[in-house]
Amino acid sequence: EENVNPGFLEYRKSVSEEHTAVEWIDGEEGGAIFRSMKGNEYIDCLGGFGIYNVGHRHPKVVAAVRAQLRKQALHSQELLDPLRAYCAHLLAWIAPGNLQYSFFTNSGTESVEACLKMAMLSTGRTHFVATTGAFHGKTMGSLSGTSKAAYRNPFRGALLDFTHLPLNDIAALQAHFEGSEFTGHHIAGLILEPVQGEGGINLCTNDYMRKARELCTKYGACLIFDEVQTGMGRTGKMWGCDHANVVPDIMAVGKAFGGGVMPVGACIGTAKVWEKYIENPFLMTTTFGGNPLAMAAAISAMEVVHSEGLVQQSKDKGDYFIYRLKRLQAQFPLIVKEARGIGLMLGLEFHTNEFGYQFSSGTFKRGVLVSGTLVNARVVRIEPPLTITKEQIEHVLDVMKETLDEMEAEQQKMASKM
Repeated sequence: EENVNPGFLEYRKSVSEEHTAVEWIDGEEGGAIFRSMKGNEYIDCLGGFGIYNVGHRHPKVVAAVRAQLRKQALHSQELLDPLRAYCAHLLAWIAPGNLQYSFFTNSGTESVEACLKMAMLSTGRTHFVATTGAFHGKTMGSLSGTSKAAYRNPFRGALLDFTHLPLNDIAALQAHFEGSEFTGHHIAGLILEPVQGEGGINLCTNDYMRKARELCTKYGACLIFDEVQTGMGRTGKMWGCDHANVVPDIMAVGKAFGGGVMPVGACIGTAKVWEKYIENPFLMTTTFGGNPLAMAAAISAMEVVHSEGLVQQSKDKGDYFIYRLKRLQAQFPLIVKEARGIGLMLGLEFHTNEFGYQFSSGTFKRGVLVSGTLVNARVVRIEPPLTITKEQIEHVLDVMKETLDEMEAEQQKMASKM
């Protein structure tokens, strides 16, 4: 307790006394199970906020990293690394459209930072547009795109020039582009999450993403998709933007890109966007980004997603999961406001924050880990590994029903005393 942030420790204890877990020692290889230090078993429906797409400790990813560790863990940045080039080639192969060049990072927020810098380099502009409810990270540039005042206000004077517009409001988006053009406050980039994760599992409509592409092309801005949480099959497509068949100019990758074993991210863009960076490749450098261990993990993760058909699994399991969650909402309309999501990026919105906390605590004590979202506490996210089994999904749904039954009984008991 002397060396852990007391505020976070208090939060974790408020959910359960079982607030520590050693996920990397025990559990199910490539699966959705982990065990606590006390030996209790849990089904992971949080997935490390989206990192465990291929499951916990997938044997292929672990083996690839171990094999690379025996050869070379880190590299001299002065020399070219074939493994990095191979990873960039594979990422370009699975990426949307004509995205070609990659800059590798150590995390999603670094990937977003790189995307913003690339947009500035490419356009010569510094004004960005994001959406209300957006979460793009908490380092200074990406924090500028994050919309929640509680995270922004302490650093407001240092943030980039960002305007936040309502999600899916095409008229507002078009008006802002037109107004920015008229006033000379030209837009460098529009950054969107195909599904707002921390914002509460809010989906970009296909029409909105297509209009975003149209406006960015018309006014010379970069369209940036933040696929840190939606990528690598999470939404039932390889990338969230694939649902609208829209290709960005730049894309941020992270979380599941490292196969749940290594921290890895990437900023990938078109040849046109990369032109200024090619002229001076020292404008962005990194000591650890694209290191051999990270590249081995990312290459293996891409192979596992492809060879095990995890994109299709995400769609099929997600279709069933959301169907059952909507039935639960219909059974408990006074507690659950809405069930929504796509693929295995799902959310339950409760009528109050307190209901969300009670639900998370209730499922955890029954052996299922879920969590609220950082921007909208009323929404509990459900993001299990894409490898979760049908039997595990059924068990999770039973636990959710038991928890909601308990919450409803408690509400009825309180009402009878009034």
